[in-house]
Amino acid sequence: MGTFLVDYDHHDTARENAPVITQASVQTARAAKKGTGNLQVVEFILGNELFAIDLFDTREVINTTEITPLPNTPSFIKGIIDLRGVITTIIDLKEMMHITQEADGKKKARIIVLDASVSEKMIGVLVDDVLAVSTYTHEEIDRDTHASQKSDRDILGIIRKKTKTSDREKNDLIIWLDIRTMIHRVEQDL
Repeated sequence: MGTFLVDYDHHDTARENAPVITQASVQTARAAKKGTGNLQVVEFILGNELFAIDLFDTREVINTTEITPLPNTPSFIKGIIDLRGVITTIIDLKEMMHITQEADGKKKARIIVLDASVSEKMIGVLVDDVLAVSTYTHEEIDRDTHASQKSDRDILGIIRKKTKTSDREKNDLIIWLDIRTMIHRVEQDL
């Protein structure tokens, strides 16, 4: 939904209180929004940590189904599924990232099916649970401290998520992953 600034035209007495959208107000709104665009992500759990990937890198989230194992593949490739007639390779993201900690409490394993723009092949990533689709401002994202420029961490940034509990405000840290780079690095094994 777009945002418009509304100026009031006080020169027309018949329309004294009627809002008028001027080109100057629209340009001002665009300029103000240009550097402060929002990021939409899919939040999920691996072990006991929170992670996110860009919403536009995902196609859908599905419940886990029976996965047919593939012989002689890396351990993080769990196998394949038939997703409405399309063979889809399933990658265990937790194993790929060497996360050994098991998730606390009840979790529902899910498969995040990646968008066709991420890889030529249909790929789904297995996660412990999907929490939400959320929108964050750039002020809530730290891209400099832990973002990987030339390392194998594949981190685009750290998102600070503020949640309110009954008695206080809590800050959770969400690791924003570069799923495109991660998949590109292992594509030859798929």
